[in-house]
Amino acid sequence: MGNSIYLDHAATTPTEPRVVQAMLPYFSEKYGNPSSIHRFGQEATQAITEARDALAALLGAQPVEIVFTSGGSESDNMALFGVAHALQARGDHIVTTVIEHHAVLHSAQALEKRGLKVTYVPVDEHALVDPEAIARAITSKTILVSVMHANNEVGTIQPIAEIGRICKERGVLFHTDAVQAVGHVPIHVNEMNVDLLSLSGHKFYGPKGVGALYVRKATRLSPLIYGGGHERGRRSGTENVPGIVGLGAAASLARETMAAEAEREIALRERLLDGIVERIPHSRVTGHPTQRLPNSASVVIEYVEGESMLLNLDFEGIAASSGSACTSGSLEASHVLLAMGLAHEVAHGSLRLTLGRQNTQDDVDRVLEVLPPIVEKLRAMSPLYTANK
Repeated sequence: MGNSIYLDHAATTPTEPRVVQAMLPYFSEKYGNPSSIHRFGQEATQAITEARDALAALLGAQPVEIVFTSGGSESDNMALFGVAHALQARGDHIVTTVIEHHAVLHSAQALEKRGLKVTYVPVDEHALVDPEAIARAITSKTILVSVMHANNEVGTIQPIAEIGRICKERGVLFHTDAVQAVGHVPIHVNEMNVDLLSLSGHKFYGPKGVGALYVRKATRLSPLIYGGGHERGRRSGTENVPGIVGLGAAASLARETMAAEAEREIALRERLLDGIVERIPHSRVTGHPTQRLPNSASVVIEYVEGESMLLNLDFEGIAASSGSACTSGSLEASHVLLAMGLAHEVAHGSLRLTLGRQNTQDDVDRVLEVLPPIVEKLRAMSPLYTANK
């Protein structure tokens, strides 16, 4: 796309060329069904085994604990519905937070309609969850706590290990939606006391349409999809072999490059955030100042609409987002920003810039060059701004 600058890596990442190369043979050369016993099938089975090993290594898990899915949304649904169904005799209460991705929130709301009780724990002005608030929400009927590892809109990283410890002490299963975190920050499921963890390939340079749910050994979980009993009965359906191979390759690459890439992205992120706040009056950083994803730069800019900024940035060849990619089609203010205490009119001026492997300091400087005049132009048309000058 010529001189385009892509700063929307929280929405999706480009599939790494090495990942594509690993996948290619499994479309038309090594095309066997893993359930077949002949050599074509065994070849596919071996490829899946290697991918499972690679993903388990990234998470500090055992390979048998990895269940391949179609992505983050399915993994989240499987965790919530699967536990609710499997443990219905034990309890009917789930604890989550007000800032979860809609894959968790809408699943929780659907379970409420079926008679389950859900507690939605609030967050502070940085979108941070207080572990003690989670502890207070747990009752004798609680069967699951679900707290996202890192927020997709503002990048705040939650105190997952501490929440996990509380859940373990109370004998309650703990799920984390780690879709934004896997491949970007270190994750060790045992150190984090996590029982279930959702992830998606396309968020860390793997292909779309493939993800996984980590399920700790001996965790009771009913399947969402019934059929031939694939994935040890957890998730039926012929495996997406090319996708799974790509997910495994992306996991191996993440292990190699994550630490150095995080350091590089943090430097770019800070340059970007400092530059925006310095150059644009009435702008501020959203999310936690330090406990945030390395690549996540999110701000609110008052007296302008986020959508208008996006269109103007796109015209300059810069791709960004306003809030979550899944909600950018709606005119509703972000539920995350509102939960952080921002007023509706302020929340509408949100801008999310998420960095990736291909971004450079020149890209950051280009944003800092074009964004202030865009904001100035849009504010010139805003009666709210002229009234508050």
